[in-house]
Amino acid sequence: MTVVVGWTPDARGHAALLRGAREALAHREDLLVVNATTGTAAVDDRFAAASDVTDVQALLESLGVEAQVRQAVVRDVPGELVAVADEVGASMLVIGIRHRSPVGKLLLGSTAQRILLDARCPVLAVKAAEAPGR
Repeated sequence: MTVVVGWTPDARGHAALLRGAREALAHREDLLVVNATTGTAAVDDRFAAASDVTDVQALLESLGVEAQVRQAVVRDVPGELVAVADEVGASMLVIGIRHRSPVGKLLLGSTAQRILLDARCPVLAVKAAEAPGR
């Protein structure tokens, strides 16, 4: 079995990565880290640089987790994460989430919501540590 993590090089992605690694270790499963973007912006800060991927691999190795990291430019990021989870028969899909206001939830589509609704495996939504004063 495989734990799949939807990872971005930010606090949400780091929280999901650490939790996914912990789940993979606890259940003695493989870990697949997926970093995907639509590539619609000239510089998409959610798409990891090569140095970010190297840092993630070093972190996971230091934790004793063997992992594969995939990067992709796709039309539909939530769809890609769900498809990868289906492809590998994931036991769990771990994603990072952010706080959104009620108005933000109404007006903006939610990547996390699509993943929660479309994934065939359990989805673990992890919050990043709150900033001081929040």
